[in-house]
Amino acid sequence: MSGNKGTQGGRGRLGSVLSGLAVAVGCLLFLGGFVGGALIYQPYSVPTDSMTPTLDVGSKILAQRIDGADVRRGDVVVFTDPLWGNSPMVKRVAAVGGDTVACCDRDGRLTVDGRPVVEPYLRPGPGGRTLASGQEFSVTVPKDSLFLLGDDRHTSLDSRTHIQEAGQGSVPRSSVVGRVDAVVWPAKGLLEPPKGFAALPGGTSTPGPFQALFTAIVAGCVLILAGAAYGPVARLVTRRPAGQRQGKREKVGV
Repeated sequence: MSGNKGTQGGRGRLGSVLSGLAVAVGCLLFLGGFVGGALIYQPYSVPTDSMTPTLDVGSKILAQRIDGADVRRGDVVVFTDPLWGNSPMVKRVAAVGGDTVACCDRDGRLTVDGRPVVEPYLRPGPGGRTLASGQEFSVTVPKDSLFLLGDDRHTSLDSRTHIQEAGQGSVPRSSVVGRVDAVVWPAKGLLEPPKGFAALPGGTSTPGPFQALFTAIVAGCVLILAGAAYGPVARLVTRRPAGQRQGKREKVGV
């Protein structure tokens, strides 16, 4: 009898140690993911519908804090520029310094240095036809600058609107404050790198650490809950039914 009690006691102590370890590891993962996310990402709310259907107006997004020098074609960026109202805006990078960006080719596509770019994220126009732009243009982007377009090319006020100004509508790379990696509300998740720009020199950006940080936070929550639940569950499992306890007392009395 004492052996069984000792075995049960040993198992209970081991279970307590493992549950405590699970809670500790869970806390480290949760806090590490949360703090890392707060340091790397900045939350924003999309102010207009110029990026639909990729980003709806009012969407809550996470933008990775990066240097403008690291931005590549196809990235969706948050930027501020005095000529654009000096408030955070969200657009897609269509071309970078040195590129000649034009529209449109015979199929209605944007071209960068003469190469057509397939943009499946664009919002279709009247009649269901998708055009890269409702207005024709051809611009050579100045050095260290970006040519920015919205995904709804029919309503977006973007670089095309500022073509007649200095820089032909481009904004300095230094205006970028972040690259949008994920949409947290509504929960669309990660933004996939656009394949249409992949064949151009420099390729496209690789996704940021959002997925790894999110996984760490979720795993941390699971471990914390599992570790905290061990004690109550173990007591519930090992507790003897009231009828058995009563029977034992009666037998002792006899």
